[in-house]
Amino acid sequence: MKNLRKVAIIGVGHVGSTTAYTLIAKQIVDEVVLFDTNTNLVQAELNDLVDGQMEQPHQVKLIAPDLSELATTDVLIFSAGNISILNGNSDRFAELNLTKTIVEEWAPKIKASGFKGIILNITNPCDVITRYLQELTGLPKERVFGTGTSLDTARMKHAVSEKINVHPTSVNGYVIGEHGESQFVAWSTVTVGGLPVAESLTSEQRIELDAAARKGGWTTFRGKGYTSYGIAIQAARIVEAILNDNQLIVPVSHYQPIEKCYAGSPAKVSIRGISESIPLNLTAAEKQKWQLTIQTIKTMYETI
Repeated sequence: MKNLRKVAIIGVGHVGSTTAYTLIAKQIVDEVVLFDTNTNLVQAELNDLVDGQMEQPHQVKLIAPDLSELATTDVLIFSAGNISILNGNSDRFAELNLTKTIVEEWAPKIKASGFKGIILNITNPCDVITRYLQELTGLPKERVFGTGTSLDTARMKHAVSEKINVHPTSVNGYVIGEHGESQFVAWSTVTVGGLPVAESLTSEQRIELDAAARKGGWTTFRGKGYTSYGIAIQAARIVEAILNDNQLIVPVSHYQPIEKCYAGSPAKVSIRGISESIPLNLTAAEKQKWQLTIQTIKTMYETI
């Protein structure tokens, strides 16, 4: 009998519940455990997710919150928070004041549960919270990482594909650094059909596309009050890579030994977590932007 693929989600608001549904709909998991301080919400989501998979041949077992379940959980998705704090405020510090206390509440419980799997953090500010989760749970750094700039990279690929009229999967390259305002497109990495794209774009076009990647989430947030589908797809993709040992290269927020902090850049994701960080041959200007985004992350972390 094969081992069951078990995922737990802490925080089942818009992001957590959409991620759960995506994992189930794509048949990536066998068991899902839901946790939230709002017990009525957990029960409602459990009921709705049962209904939502009734016509699927593969039935996922949905488990009510029980911390002892974490001892046999493969991947723990941390998506607790309250994005409504950002109404009228684009400052990630506003989120940090709340989310750091949520980490302080949950990290001891995770540690005491006997959890030995991998933590994938979505909660913002992603890079800072991922580091805080690692430090407070004491899990190895390679087994705690965040979705980082995976969604920002997807937004960049979409923007570039629209600009030059190609399918988004034809675009390769990365947005790196903070999942936030100091992130940037590493244009030296961006190719279409294997050919560098930066030289075919004007500096104004590159600035426009960089902004599209950075501000795409705000467009969604202003219209519906939250984002959910895009990040759920990225989280599910990463979870699938972990569970299937895919060795997927994806820009995630992981520990950067030289900078001694977490930041988004490409890494190889496997059943061991981060099995390898992929170095980029950045230009001098990009290296300068990298140092600026690292300093932004560190400054934010120091406020904890």
